[in-house]
Amino acid sequence: MKKIGLIATVLALVAVLAGCETEAQRVSYNLSQQADNFNDIRQVTVINCLQGDVLFQMTGKMSITADTEDNQLEIVVEDENGEYKKHFIGLSDNVTYVVEDVTSGDANQYKYTLNFNPKMWLPEISTIE
Repeated sequence: MKKIGLIATVLALVAVLAGCETEAQRVSYNLSQQADNFNDIRQVTVINCLQGDVLFQMTGKMSITADTEDNQLEIVVEDENGEYKKHFIGLSDNVTYVVEDVTSGDANQYKYTLNFNPKMWLPEISTIE
């Protein structure tokens, strides 16, 4: 009889500890699920850390996966027709990114944008005197 009481107590303790999760953990999980289901608008900003320049920004309904094996971000976006497109952003030691939830902003929920920093792609021309 004592064994059954001890086992019941241990099982009850395990059940209580298994359910211990902070509110912040639940909210973080729920927000991630909401965004990954294309219900939120996110903005990704990719930054060259050596120069301090923004390489580009992408805004829209998107699911973002950090693929550490290939050193890249894999971004799936949903457009206004409910179609999906996949983009890859290569990362390096001097390139980082920031992801913002901009759902409450003035962004169009059915359109995604990709903005490149033209300074990063146009060569500088200098003259020799």
